[in-house]
Amino acid sequence: MMKSTKRLIPALLASLLLAGVGAASAETRVTYKSAKAGSSYYQMGVELAQAMKAGTNGNIIITLEESQGSVQNVMESATRTGNYVFTTPPSLVTAAMADKGPFEKRPSPKYQDIRALFPIPSLTMHFVAHGQAGINAFEDMAGKTVLIGKGTFSAREGQKYLNLFGLEGKVNIADVELNNAVPALKNRQIDAFVTAGSFPAPNVIEVAASTPVVILSMSDAQIAQTGAAKVTIPANTYSGQTKEINTTSLPVIAYTTTQMDDKTAYELTKTFWEERNRMAETAAWWRGVTPAMLANIPGKIHPGAVRYYKEKNIALSAANQ
Repeated sequence: MMKSTKRLIPALLASLLLAGVGAASAETRVTYKSAKAGSSYYQMGVELAQAMKAGTNGNIIITLEESQGSVQNVMESATRTGNYVFTTPPSLVTAAMADKGPFEKRPSPKYQDIRALFPIPSLTMHFVAHGQAGINAFEDMAGKTVLIGKGTFSAREGQKYLNLFGLEGKVNIADVELNNAVPALKNRQIDAFVTAGSFPAPNVIEVAASTPVVILSMSDAQIAQTGAAKVTIPANTYSGQTKEINTTSLPVIAYTTTQMDDKTAYELTKTFWEERNRMAETAAWWRGVTPAMLANIPGKIHPGAVRYYKEKNIALSAANQ
């Protein structure tokens, strides 16, 4: 009996080692490049990483990386290897593929390899003023100090909107990073700040919880001037906000490249949609993400993701396939 047991131990150890190797090889690592730490999109990345781990029983592990913005995310797609996932408005991918805009001086044939996976909550413009700054409409910003951030979508759009609404040269632009907006507004170092993030945006939640604020609403004429899509932030989304806020939004998509294999793209896409409702239970911004938002993708979707959408009879455009 003792000899038999001694013979079994090495065999048992070998089988356990093989099982460990099998488990390790089943684990797929994905890098997810999103936004600055503290932003709503970085928090979404945290939630997505948790959902992906839970939904695949640990078979897909996402490593979240901080980013300086969508332009950087797209540019890195030209040099990254492996399973690189990043978030950006689709208009930037279109610009990259055409070597235009911010990519004109840094063109790359690798941009042609970018493929979409699934939509995430849209970028929603927020113009947030201190309740005692006397800002109740855009024209009231004249002569005030406004923080719009640096090198971000909100900075570019914020400046664009100020110009469109007749405030070019009339507003003092604070030379401060966006992550300093909340303490700067609380301490009255600035009168207002501009931020773009899916509502409810964490930095707006934070400041509204402790400081009286006014979140500006746009008229239909102003929204038409911007050329962006209209979105309504429901009343009581933020502390003290008793009325609906009409503003604009920009679609955002999770992209990868052709370096990702079809199986991984399929599992990522499938798990995202299966976990979306559970994510929405704890984070309201996921509620607005629907398959209808795939219509915002003008270019190709990864074949692995296409497989999932076809299984679910979700309509795709000819350009997506």
